[in-house]
Amino acid sequence: MNVSELLRLLQAEHDETAARADHLREQIVRLTTGLAETEARLGELTATRKVIDGLTPPDHATASAETATVYQRIVTTFDEHPGKVFRVRDLHEHLGLPTDEPSINVTRSRLGRLVRQGLLEHPGRGRYQKRT
Repeated sequence: MNVSELLRLLQAEHDETAARADHLREQIVRLTTGLAETEARLGELTATRKVIDGLTPPDHATASAETATVYQRIVTTFDEHPGKVFRVRDLHEHLGLPTDEPSINVTRSRLGRLVRQGLLEHPGRGRYQKRT
């Protein structure tokens, strides 16, 4: 290998490395810009959350906890009876929940959400069971 060939290879490697460095610098600029935009949006969301929390009545937190508890009770019931098919009204009676139509409709909506999440199956109209 002669000196001119060695210099040509060295120049080729230098050019490739310089191009890679330029590419990495461009990525850093894009990532830095993206990070700044994302952090700004995060700040907006945090401020919005604080405003909404300040406007929300104190009993809202209790309602959310109650909803989570009802969901957990529903899932637990289906876990305890994996092969059983429940009608919404039967599920309400089993859980000791009110059996008025508005309450039944809320539970029907919750069961639909659990079906969409893949936790339950909907084998027939008004019937639900644990997905196997």
